[in-house]
Amino acid sequence: MTRYALDELCRLVDHTNLHADAREADILRLCDEARRYHFAMVAVNPVQSALCASALAGTDVRVGAAIGFPLGQVSVAAKVFETKDALASGASEIDYVVNLTQVKEGRWDYVADEMRQMVTTCHEAGVLCKVIFENCYLGLEEKLALCQIAREVGPDFVKTSTGFGSGGATVEDVRLMVANVGERVKVKAAGGIRDADSFLALVAAGARRIGCSAGIPIMEELHRRLDASGAACLEL
Repeated sequence: MTRYALDELCRLVDHTNLHADAREADILRLCDEARRYHFAMVAVNPVQSALCASALAGTDVRVGAAIGFPLGQVSVAAKVFETKDALASGASEIDYVVNLTQVKEGRWDYVADEMRQMVTTCHEAGVLCKVIFENCYLGLEEKLALCQIAREVGPDFVKTSTGFGSGGATVEDVRLMVANVGERVKVKAAGGIRDADSFLALVAAGARRIGCSAGIPIMEELHRRLDASGAACLEL
């Protein structure tokens, strides 16, 4: 088991606002909340990267841009261009969506080449690269094939979901991904994570980042539990 203080749990959170109708005030509030709660990252659409980078300057909260989001249905060249543009605007982490059509067709060379180009683009800039599988649309063999490609290519994270599909993160998927991507690739859970018990279950299953918009009520609930128990840490 691993012991987590409250701040360590906060540092697992990618604080998220990917709504199409988000206003600048919403994004600035997201950044302020992330700074106050010491979350790991704000997850935003790429066009918000510069605003977030400015708002979070001088902090250790990163700016995460969602690329090819939420469908992944653009060319590799388009994803690479979008990534470079987001990085130039101040993004310091990248979450991109795989091309699910190519996955469904079993064109694994395409999927691997896309992942390799995206990881190279990110790592050459010194930023983290996360690969979104969108597991709700995948069968077991497809999930395993993607894990194997990730194991070989070496992104920093693989991620369960966009939060915009027909389903979100599950404990079973996190365990499957952890067991199959190898030790150097971590797992991020995202999609439908709205309460403290779900958060804790996914962390216990091996997730090392949690993408959600409910980070504040989750952390407030965990704070209450720690205060009530008199403990300084939670064991998961």
